[in-house]
Amino acid sequence: MDLSQYREQIDRIDDELIQLFARRMETAAQIAQWKRQAGKPVMDAGRERAKLLDVMNKCPAEFKDYAVSLYSLLFELSRSYQHRILDSSSALTEQITTAIESTDKVFPQTAMVACQGVEGAYSQLACEKLFRLPNIFYFTSFDAVFSAIEKGLCRYGIIPLENSTAGSVNKVYDLMMRHNFRIVRSVRLKVDHNLLVKPGTKLEDIQEIYSHEQAINQCARYLQKFSGVKIIPCENTAMAAKYVSEAGGGAAALSSRSCAKLYGLTCLEESVQDQGNNYTRFICISKDLEIYPGADRTSLMLVLPHTPGSLYKVLSRFYALGINLNKLESRPLPERDFEFMFYFDLDTPVYSPQFIQLMGELQNICEEFNYLGSYSEVI
Repeated sequence: MDLSQYREQIDRIDDELIQLFARRMETAAQIAQWKRQAGKPVMDAGRERAKLLDVMNKCPAEFKDYAVSLYSLLFELSRSYQHRILDSSSALTEQITTAIESTDKVFPQTAMVACQGVEGAYSQLACEKLFRLPNIFYFTSFDAVFSAIEKGLCRYGIIPLENSTAGSVNKVYDLMMRHNFRIVRSVRLKVDHNLLVKPGTKLEDIQEIYSHEQAINQCARYLQKFSGVKIIPCENTAMAAKYVSEAGGGAAALSSRSCAKLYGLTCLEESVQDQGNNYTRFICISKDLEIYPGADRTSLMLVLPHTPGSLYKVLSRFYALGINLNKLESRPLPERDFEFMFYFDLDTPVYSPQFIQLMGELQNICEEFNYLGSYSEVI
């Protein structure tokens, strides 16, 4: 046989498989209706285990692993279809639908916004990229930003969530969980770190360099040339610049060029970060769930059972519904050996039926489920 004949044979087999697949899904729909009347859940773990064992026993040895993978996906597709038939609405999906309908159709041009740091901080630059005329309140820590929103002093907060080189800011995720806040918008900001000093200070005069810990990490290779110079972390890059403007001539800061003008400093060397393509993603957070038009990104935090295949079940659900992932990250849970919190960013319109279905289903397969919000990102 030549290649074309083999392909014709494959096509005939696929035609049979398609018909059998359709019959299987139609039967799954009938099972869903029976479960509705009997008050039974869609998921039957015992039945699935028994079915997989039966598949392995019936399949030739060389195909056993492939068969298990195939049937595991079939089970996910079947459950997804059954949930769609049985209406996967939940308190969360109703909350999301209500937020879509009640949120203003235009993102506000001005608002009272909490930022961490002082004038000139990157969070301020991100804030001004999101709002036309923000009324900014500055706080010394992330905790204080969240507190200001919690107490009603500010409607929104702008905080960094992740950097293209340094990774995620885990403390922010912890605070999002603790306060049960939502993300209403995000923005990517190009970050350029510059070596700022008081006028007249030379490179050989520098004895101390101040900056935020992440900025220090992003300039690690550059800082190696400062032998014997103290590298001192502080709360914020703008705070570092402000401190240098008030300190003696032996201090320097890694900060933005806008801080040089703001605090009367001189830029000795510019763009000193190790990687030129250095972006920080900032999020705009709110106490209330607000979903503005154009929301096409959703952030989730999940804790999954510590059992084989638990992550696969979540990922296969995304695959079955045709939902793409922008981000998947894991973080060990304190005091829980070998258990992880997973962070997901979904690339899907909040208005799609697949998204609403997913929100209704995920809570049933996770130990903990946290919906962080649906929003659009400014680039």
